[in-house]
Amino acid sequence: MTKHKTFNIILSGVGGQGIITLLQILAEAAFIENYDVKTSELHGLSQRGGSVLAHLRFGKEVFSPLIKPAEADLILSLEILEAARAINFANPETIFLIDKKYIAFENSLTENKILEQLKKFIKNERLHLINASQICQEKLGAEIFSGIYLLGVAICKNLIPLKSKSVLMAIKKIIPKKYQDANIRAFNLARTK
Repeated sequence: MTKHKTFNIILSGVGGQGIITLLQILAEAAFIENYDVKTSELHGLSQRGGSVLAHLRFGKEVFSPLIKPAEADLILSLEILEAARAINFANPETIFLIDKKYIAFENSLTENKILEQLKKFIKNERLHLINASQICQEKLGAEIFSGIYLLGVAICKNLIPLKSKSVLMAIKKIIPKKYQDANIRAFNLARTK
């Protein structure tokens, strides 16, 4: 990314998955790297497991916190159905980084049906499906670290134009001290995969 381009990220998931914390970490990391940063979030029923959608834009100069339809560079989703709900922000160049976690919403929607629909819109090389929740449960004892783990994947794969060092500094600033080590382990775990 050049300093003149604005990088647009949509974060999606459900309440309780840590979308807002992830937004704060990314915003802080971009700020550490001297980018102009704007954010916005929508989390109406998030406390009850409802949809959470956050916008993050950073670059040399950013005038609005909201990403227009078809202008996301990256959609990072902590749940498959929520990735599908964010599809209107995608264009043919948008990269999707999705936790394969599926929270059953209604009987007619299955994980396979949702994936089939996503694959109609997303080129294979732009779709990254990761079992982040499962990996975090097995390796760290809790799914809640899946967002930080996916952030680690995004940095390792250069899907986000931010430095690992900046993200680690942001984690130390945003996450309460007693949870920092576990979050840093989650972030670093992505490097070992």
